[in-house]
Amino acid sequence: VQLQASGGGLVQAGGSLRLSCAASGRTFSDFFMAWFRQAPGKEREFVTAITWGGSPTHYADSVKGRFAVSRDNAKNKLYLQMNSLRPEDTAIYYCAASLKGATTEYEYDYWGQGTQVTVSS
Repeated sequence: VQLQASGGGLVQAGGSLRLSCAASGRTFSDFFMAWFRQAPGKEREFVTAITWGGSPTHYADSVKGRFAVSRDNAKNKLYLQMNSLRPEDTAIYYCAASLKGATTEYEYDYWGQGTQVTVSS
């Protein structure tokens, strides 16, 4: 499956962005999906994941209550609604896909190219 993330940009603290991840090449509903992010100088970290049927699994503590993951299997798309953004949310955001339920980044087989999110203070 090919993944294309989009929707990043520059936003002021307190603002919102909605990221999208378009999937192609295979049946999207076959994949357990996730969002990760990597800030400058830091390791890539888990943000959230969602099951094949559209149930969010869990969120990183740092985004809980502010971010919401969803998917539309009919449109082959994954979304990340990000509200109340903070400067520390600045990172490249990646979508990832796994045929199995995955808990670590090493279990994801496919990755998008990433989309830059920059939050100014």
